[in-house]
Amino acid sequence: MDNYYYISFNIIYKYILLVLICVNLCPAQNQQEIQIANEYYLKGDKTKALSAFQALAKDPQNSSAIHSNYLSLLLDVGNFKQAEDYVEKLIRRDNRITYKLDLGLIYFRAGDVAKADKYLKSIIKTQADDVYRAKTVADYLASRNLIDYGIYSLKCARESSKNPSIFFLEMANLYRMQGKRDEMVEEYLEYVTQTPANIGYVKNLLQILLTKPEELESLERLLTDRVQTNPASEVLIDLLIWTQLQQKNFYGAFVQARAYDKRFRKDQSKTLEIAQIALNNQDFVNADKAFAYVLKEFANTENYLPAQLGLIKAREAKVKKNYSVNTDSVKYLIDEYTKFCTRYPTHPSAYEARLNQAMLYAHYLSQPDSATVQINKLIADPKTPTSLRNQSKIDLGDIYLLKGEPWESTLLYSQVEKSQRETPLGYEAKLRNAKLSYYKGDFKLAQEHLDILKQATTREIANDAMDLSMRIKENTAFDTTGFSLRQLAHIELLLYQNQTARATKQLGYFENNKVLMKQAEAFLYGFIDVNTLVETEGEYIWVTLPANYVNNAIQDDVFWLEANLNAKQGKFENALTYLEKIIQQYGEDVLADDAAFMQADIYENRLSQKEKAKELYRAFLDLYPGSVYAAEARKRYRILRGDFAEGKEVN
Repeated sequence: MDNYYYISFNIIYKYILLVLICVNLCPAQNQQEIQIANEYYLKGDKTKALSAFQALAKDPQNSSAIHSNYLSLLLDVGNFKQAEDYVEKLIRRDNRITYKLDLGLIYFRAGDVAKADKYLKSIIKTQADDVYRAKTVADYLASRNLIDYGIYSLKCARESSKNPSIFFLEMANLYRMQGKRDEMVEEYLEYVTQTPANIGYVKNLLQILLTKPEELESLERLLTDRVQTNPASEVLIDLLIWTQLQQKNFYGAFVQARAYDKRFRKDQSKTLEIAQIALNNQDFVNADKAFAYVLKEFANTENYLPAQLGLIKAREAKVKKNYSVNTDSVKYLIDEYTKFCTRYPTHPSAYEARLNQAMLYAHYLSQPDSATVQINKLIADPKTPTSLRNQSKIDLGDIYLLKGEPWESTLLYSQVEKSQRETPLGYEAKLRNAKLSYYKGDFKLAQEHLDILKQATTREIANDAMDLSMRIKENTAFDTTGFSLRQLAHIELLLYQNQTARATKQLGYFENNKVLMKQAEAFLYGFIDVNTLVETEGEYIWVTLPANYVNNAIQDDVFWLEANLNAKQGKFENALTYLEKIIQQYGEDVLADDAAFMQADIYENRLSQKEKAKELYRAFLDLYPGSVYAAEARKRYRILRGDFAEGKEVN
């Protein structure tokens, strides 16, 4: 009897074990078959994939794993009836909402648009009372490229919940997917109006999404209309100012900032902020206006002192922007800095004022020694802010270069470069060392500095580094001796040192293929014989380069120097001639956009031919849309067209 029970138990145990093994094997086998079907689908073998999916679809347990690819395949091959039967079968078994939405997709793909529209809208309305489910429906429909119905789902939820303030970001995203920029922007504006604290987030999004100038212009018009109807909205005025700044419309930003200050009277002046931005972007006219306004309206506040210094700096920049700097204007600026330092002798801004004053003495009044004494006092003063002390060292290095003492310059640049690693000032010092190496004709060392600066630095320094790097590479690619480039660099140094007469003379020689080089080097290359070497006094000699040593690629750089030199001397017609040569003969090279922009600037600001300038800016935008001058050219074109003629201030 005991033996009978033992045998029965053993048989039952083995049977259960067999069942468990089969249960575990089936899912593993199915998984392998699903993987094979998906591989056929991804490889584009539709026949094999369809056969495999059809077999797998017979087992309800496989539905979730195969549904997306299987349905897509049925629709791709046009088996709409089979797709409809398959999904209806799923719905009878599992009444999930995504299967119901897929049925609407099938109707669309089968071409029955009216049926699909009616069906989907009815399904969407059944979910509208539940905000979460309505969003799920919208997301799923958008993933199936039924974006209109995703939007309809969110609108129904807004209406059903009687809350129009939901789904702003979701709606904006759906409109973005459709390419409907105006509707997208409307949703973002509604969102930021409801949640002003998120204005920074919205600005970041708009900066990424609105990349074309006409899109920003459209946003500006929209915001202007909104601000006019709702002048008490701080967030809308703020956003309008931001939009104008993106377009470099500093006058418009100033007008709105002034209105902002009048209405909201905050401790920190918005107009002062705009003034600083305009100054940093070299719009000195509007910076001057904005600083002057702050001085008038914020006389006894913390805004007054930075506005006063800013106004002097803006006027200094305007004076220096002229090709020919007026000495009396420079003396006036020095007096203004003196008054400022007398009034605020211990304020940190006074140290900056003293530095600016010293640089005016050095560069425009030919008093580098006086400037050197003043800057050394700043460096030695323990109260001088650290950043300004390092800036003073860089500026003092510039003055030593001006005086013809480059060894002192590199010492100072290297000190800042070492102490301010990975900072803008450190990068600025490295750029100065690169230029110094360039002036000395050590192009290899200059290039080593520039390669580092191109990788990690501020945009302005990176652009300068890129320009100089391109010049070196272009002009040494076919001229490994570097004779011509060394001569050009030497002329640039002379111009920096205000030795205009010598620079002009050497440019004349240069255009006739003459370069100044060491006698020993000239002899080594066979340009002079031993008798000339003995007879010639001095270390350097002018040599006419043989034809096979002439670097024709450097000619556009020569024209560029000639154009700037003539402009500095007030010979604007001559300057235009050289600029036209660059545009016509070197239209595909790196200086073409520089020349085209300078050409338009001369017509606008030196010859007062506004219509001609407008034509040139318009042409510039067509020819050089990716230029670093494009934003400025577009702003100037719009000013000349009259877009910014009247800035309407919100009262």
